[in-house]
Formats: sequence, C-alpha cells, structure tokens
Amino acid sequence: MAEIRIQNIDALGKPLGQYSHLSRVKGATETLYIAGMVSAAEGFDAQCSGAFAQIETALKACGAGWGNVAQFTTYLVHSQDIAKFMAWRQREFPRMFPDGRYPPNTLLVIDRLVQEQFLIEVQTIAVL
Repeated sequence: MAEIRIQNIDALGKPLGQYSHLSRVKGATETLYIAGMVSAAEGFDAQCSGAFAQIETALKACGAGWGNVAQFTTYLVHSQDIAKFMAWRQREFPRMFPDGRYPPNTLLVIDRLVQEQFLIEVQTIAVL
C-alpha cells in the first residue's frame, strides 16, 4: 500500500473544518478517480450520507477504504448548506477517519448539479 501522509502546514493557518491542507503520496501506487457521487435522498443530511455511502461502496469494490482517500472535491448548490455540510462532517468524519487525519477537500458552490433535486456531489481521489 502507498504511504499517504496527510498534513497541515503551520504557515497556512488552521483549516476551517474537517480537512487538511495536503496529502503526500509516496510509493508505487494505483490511483482511483471516483466520479462525483450524488444521492436522491430527501434532505441535505440524507444526501450527504448517501453520497459518502456510494463513495465507500466504490472504495470497497477496489479493496480500499477511507484511509486510502487522498482528496475530496465537494460541490454544493446552495451556499446556505455550507454550515450544514461542516456540521455533517464534524459529526461523521471522526467515525470515517478515526485517526483525525482528514483528507484535503475543495468546496465549491455552483449553480446546479446534473439534476435539480441534487444538493451535493462529492468527487474522490484515492490511492492503493
């Protein structure tokens, strides 16, 4: 397995949420690029849970888990959901990443996703 070092850079200040500044991957690796996952569940929190459940399914299908994640890119449709997303991660990420090493995450607020009912989409890069 590749060595994934997730770290923060003191000169960049403390991250604003459950993410780190960078992932450093060393070794002969295979990289997984997991397409953005969405969920048609009702409500923002349920869509977060559904999207991350799909990511977990994709990871497991490749013999990987949350510890293999090097980076997330998150797309939200409504800026008012930023606080909800931060609260969801604060509640769920300690279970997913028990060592407290949260992968980097770029958070973007966009006009819409592929279908109107989707409120969040999460793209993932992982290494084996």
